[in-house]
Amino acid sequence: MGRKKHTAEDIVAKLRQVDVLVSQGRKVAEAIRSIEVTEVTYYRWRSE
Repeated sequence: MGRKKHTAEDIVAKLRQVDVLVSQGRKVAEAIRSIEVTEVTYYRWRSE
């Protein structure tokens, strides 16, 4: 699989999307899968 370079705006939008989905009652792992990134990538983005 090829790598995709996400812009800062894309990252922020995806992190907010996960927050919204979790607040609606979805599990974090399901929300992360819905934005099509790995859990490792998600948590790395959160730490940055």
